[in-house]
Amino acid sequence: MTWLDTVILSVVEGITEFLPISSTGHMILVDAIMNNGQQLTADQKEFKKLFEVCIQLGAILSVVVLYWKKFLDVKRMDFYFKLIVAVFPALVFGKLFSDKIDELLESPTTVAVALLVGGIILLFVDKLFAKSEIDHEQNMSYKKGFMVGMWQVIAMIPGTSRSAATIIGGMQQGLSRRFAAEFSFFLAVPTMMAATGYKLLKAVKEHPEMLKNKDNLAMLGVGNVIAFIVAFIAIKTFIQFLQKNSLRAFGVYRIVAAVAIFVLMYLGYIS
Repeated sequence: MTWLDTVILSVVEGITEFLPISSTGHMILVDAIMNNGQQLTADQKEFKKLFEVCIQLGAILSVVVLYWKKFLDVKRMDFYFKLIVAVFPALVFGKLFSDKIDELLESPTTVAVALLVGGIILLFVDKLFAKSEIDHEQNMSYKKGFMVGMWQVIAMIPGTSRSAATIIGGMQQGLSRRFAAEFSFFLAVPTMMAATGYKLLKAVKEHPEMLKNKDNLAMLGVGNVIAFIVAFIAIKTFIQFLQKNSLRAFGVYRIVAAVAIFVLMYLGYIS
């Protein structure tokens, strides 16, 4: 990886992680464009995988900083309990189907199809759940939190987008568009911390030599800082956008991204 790769991948992660457009799909697109058909060595591939997982920590931290009052308010334990209830399905299914999920990550066709289907759903989701009005977690029951967590399980299919799945699930459970997005951010913290932590430990155990390289460590550090800053801005902008606009634009964008992946597959840039 070059420093230019570091910056580009970190910016893409920061923008796409919390928007309903699939960070996985965009990483595939960006990798194809940056590599331009070149074959990476085994070591290069492994470090890029580690890098793309590690910089998620920077993106996660942006949520905690942006909503620090909620995360540090220990007097309102119901907030934490609802997050635990909501994250439980993903932890269980993630553990059971970890190997299968890793296999699907190697399938650009799966990612492109998931992007396309999710895009079509987002074209109509605002009309389908126009009466969703719950605007605060205090008015959301544990059952609704659990059901949003079940929707998050769908996002284990690469290309679905964890954000898209939980926002759609939240609106289906009666949450307003804005609060569904915010709860999606809250839910991302324990979910992604668990998933990222597991993958990092696995990568470090299998390839410890990667973290002995000073350049690699520097890239990981810079990548997390960039992902944090970009994600912070992306989240604030997204919430402001949702207060006046529908999710339809993201649906159109996903469809375009899916078509782009199919085209790159046809041209041989994505194998």
